[in-house]
Amino acid sequence: MSFDGLREALPAAIAWLRGDVLIPATLAQAVCAAILLALVLLTAASLRSVLTTQANRLVTVPAQPLARALAQVSPWIALLLLVWFAVLAFRAISLPSALLRLVESLAIAWVVIRLSSNLVRDPRIALAIAIAAWILAALNIAGLVAPILGLLNDMAVPIGNFRLSVLLILKGIITFAVLIWLANLVSRLVDQRLRALHAMPPAMQVLAAKLTRAALLVLAIVLALGSIGIDLTAFAVFSGAIGVGVGFGLQKVVSNLVSGVILLLDRSIKPGDVIEIEGTYGWIVDLNARYVSVSTRDGKEHLIPNEDLITQRVVNWSYSNNLVRMHAQVGISYESDPHEAIRLALEAAATVPRVMKDPKPVCLLTEFADSSINLELRFWINDPTNGTANVRSQVLLNVWDLYQAHGIEIPYPQREVTLRHPERLAAVVASPALERSVRLSGAIGDQRG
Repeated sequence: MSFDGLREALPAAIAWLRGDVLIPATLAQAVCAAILLALVLLTAASLRSVLTTQANRLVTVPAQPLARALAQVSPWIALLLLVWFAVLAFRAISLPSALLRLVESLAIAWVVIRLSSNLVRDPRIALAIAIAAWILAALNIAGLVAPILGLLNDMAVPIGNFRLSVLLILKGIITFAVLIWLANLVSRLVDQRLRALHAMPPAMQVLAAKLTRAALLVLAIVLALGSIGIDLTAFAVFSGAIGVGVGFGLQKVVSNLVSGVILLLDRSIKPGDVIEIEGTYGWIVDLNARYVSVSTRDGKEHLIPNEDLITQRVVNWSYSNNLVRMHAQVGISYESDPHEAIRLALEAAATVPRVMKDPKPVCLLTEFADSSINLELRFWINDPTNGTANVRSQVLLNVWDLYQAHGIEIPYPQREVTLRHPERLAAVVASPALERSVRLSGAIGDQRG
């Protein structure tokens, strides 16, 4: 632009400033906005500190990220509320409020951006939300929101009696995302509350939490579809086809789902139980809709389908209580005193910290075997989740140490051979033919060597 053009535009700009900006109504809005902004900035630190402390104290763990995010954005939310009250006040006295509406749009955009940056973990989604918020704020300032919404609504395709527009699709996506997020948040809150109810069995806690989550997700989907005007009765047409598909193609999945519900209802398997199935020994970490997670002592986590726990034989070591009786077999020689051996075995079991004092360990003489007197040591533990082989090993090591210290012999297998005619064997051994055969074998071995 040339200097002459600037000189011609300058009077128009000055006239605009005098007629639209430097007027009492605009100056009053500017002063009001400056006062409200200064008030918010002066109290921002104290407001954030108080609300963050209250969020950490009073809000449950699943809702704490949302509470902390709201606490951090609370000064700007307060500014937004004050601006709204100011707009209402200016309208009540018949003064224009265009500048305050500009501040309102900028405050809304900033609140949305700060909340999304604190709550959304994916930086790309947070960036997309921030760009969308600034675009909406710019359109609102320019007064283009209504025309653009009308344009998006006109971009539609009729589908029977239903009119599908771009605006409807955008509204459905936003509504669906918000409702699903709220459903997940509420389900986590309910799950946290249920886990705090110690009077409710763990299996019922898991069942109630899963049913609540499923109901909330279904409700969110129904509300999202209803918000964009979709008639839900139309889906009834497809129910028969879906049932046939489930019956033929998803038999195992449905069987595992039903088995999971049965396990939760009859409480035969619950989190924390120590079970054994098909050689897998471990404790249940989690009950899921399709499988049960069983963690073993070697760090492996087995995902066992729920159907297997219903149809197969399962050993639940902690079904009614955590008491488990262990067995350890020991053999002593016939030259040893079994009374002393029993006393030492009981002493060996009593010195292991995990062995319970009540019920007391018991040692029984079970058999007079071919090579040994067999004893069986029985003792109880109440923490099977910590393993059973390790405590049996410690007890047997203590038995070995005490037996070695007190001269109790643990024998090797023995066999007695009785010769009915020992004189015949002696004659064969002393015969010259056997001696020549032994010499000949030695000579052949030397030649081969």
